[in-house]
Amino acid sequence: MTDEQDPLVIRDAATAAAVPDAFQRLWNPHRMAYIDAGRQGEGRGHKDDCPFCEAPRKSDEDALVVARGAHAYVLLNLYPYNNGHLLVCPYRHVPLYDEATPEETREIGELTQTAMRVLRQVSHCDGFNIGMNQGEVAGAGVAAHLHQHIVPRWQSDANFFPIIARTKSMSQMLDETRRLIADGWPAAH
Repeated sequence: MTDEQDPLVIRDAATAAAVPDAFQRLWNPHRMAYIDAGRQGEGRGHKDDCPFCEAPRKSDEDALVVARGAHAYVLLNLYPYNNGHLLVCPYRHVPLYDEATPEETREIGELTQTAMRVLRQVSHCDGFNIGMNQGEVAGAGVAAHLHQHIVPRWQSDANFFPIIARTKSMSQMLDETRRLIADGWPAAH
């Protein structure tokens, strides 16, 4: 194959529709609604358009809610890092952990523990990443509403795909994941 035939050889970057690079593209046009909302200041957790204030008003299926407590609830992350990526949120619109009430922090902790047990039971995960990004500078996508991430991890999920192919493989649809976790959730919560 000559350089003229090789699609990865950049001949004229000024007129090319797209300049080839080392990245593989995973097209996710559904994310544009999230991106556009962020440009307009919507969906970032401001009290009048907060997705974590809105979710409890919807059905569990529509909002991907897994469990509801008195002060906090659990839902699937709409843009998960792994299958079963959960968020634990207080109902009250509060941005930082140190502004949560003792009742909210206690229930966030209890729901987190229950979520870990359920995820181990239904997905047989080997470990977890658990944490909170507080403030936009810390990476919080919705900085104005406190939420804790629970990301299940498997020994085999550290594969070549994210490293070499820069692609994350999701093996299950969100509605199916929500159903499995909700069905596995103990009735006491």
